[in-house]
Amino acid sequence: MALQTLRKAGHEVIVVDGGSNDETYLIASSLADKVLQFESGRAKQMNLGAKFAQHNILLFLHADTFLPANADNLIIQGLTENHKWGRFNVRLSGTAKLLRVVETMMNWRSCLTGIATGDQAIFVQQNLYKKAHGFPDIPLMEDIAFSKQLKRFSSPLCIKEPVVTSSRRWEQNGIIKTIFLMWKLRLAYALGTSPHKLKEYYSNS
Repeated sequence: MALQTLRKAGHEVIVVDGGSNDETYLIASSLADKVLQFESGRAKQMNLGAKFAQHNILLFLHADTFLPANADNLIIQGLTENHKWGRFNVRLSGTAKLLRVVETMMNWRSCLTGIATGDQAIFVQQNLYKKAHGFPDIPLMEDIAFSKQLKRFSSPLCIKEPVVTSSRRWEQNGIIKTIFLMWKLRLAYALGTSPHKLKEYYSNS
């Protein structure tokens, strides 16, 4: 329901269901312009959605993330020759004070490094997406790898207006524990550890 205002404004919503066993497909069918079914895997699913997209700007939104009301205008007005892709600041949905610290550090780090995470709703001009060859087909860190590809062509637009993403993972596993897990995964990836091994470790953590 959250995306219906954007549809009414002429924007296209594509849902890619990664093999769910619930009624996702049926529910999404009346709320999206296209609903596609594919094997599970964020990179695979996002690349498939992009393949069927008809508009000039692509935005990749996780199912547990909500856009600000004026997201379309912020993107359209912000993209320029110098900023051909970008992301939003992120706000975690929980109320714990430590989550405010986590999201602030995430946003600062992203602006300083030019690297975005999937939770920040990455958006990109269609032609640049094609030049960057889409998301690498890896089971984890696809957003990091994609950001690095995009940075070769332009710096990102960092929109301060936040998207709100679920903090369930942080709350269930413990905020401090999750912080260390995320940094451990990012460091291991930077040092050359295979995303397949990282995915296995992440799934078992």
